[in-house]
Amino acid sequence: MLVIKDLTLLETYTPGLHLIATLHSDNTALLAGYAGFKSLADDLTGAFDLQKLGEVYHDFEPGGFTGIICLSESHLSVHTWPEFGKVNLDIYLSNFQRVNNGTVRAIFDRIAAYFEAKVISENQIVR
Repeated sequence: MLVIKDLTLLETYTPGLHLIATLHSDNTALLAGYAGFKSLADDLTGAFDLQKLGEVYHDFEPGGFTGIICLSESHLSVHTWPEFGKVNLDIYLSNFQRVNNGTVRAIFDRIAAYFEAKVISENQIVR
C-alpha cells in the first residue's frame, strides 16, 4: 500500500506531454545505425538539462537500430526500419519539477529534422 505523507507533492503535479509518432525519411543512411542519433540524443539531453539515468542502443543487421534513453524526467526511445524509411519515436517528460511540454515538442522537432523526416502519424497524450 502506498502512503503519501506530503500531500503538497500532489497539489503541484501538472500532467506532462507524451508524444508518440511515426516518421518517414528517404535518408536511409541515417536510419541504418545508431551512432549519429546517439550523438544527437546526448546533445539534446544536455541542451535541455535532462538527467540521463541510463541508455541502451542496438544496431540490427542488415540495418536499423533501437535506442532507449531512461531519464529522471521519464524517457526517449526510437526504433528505425531503413528498408521502409520508417522511424518510430516515443518521448515523454513528466512535469514534476518543471513544465517540460515545450521541451518534448522541441526534442521531437529536432529529431524529425535530424532524420529529414515527415510526420506520418502523431499522438499526444497529456498524463
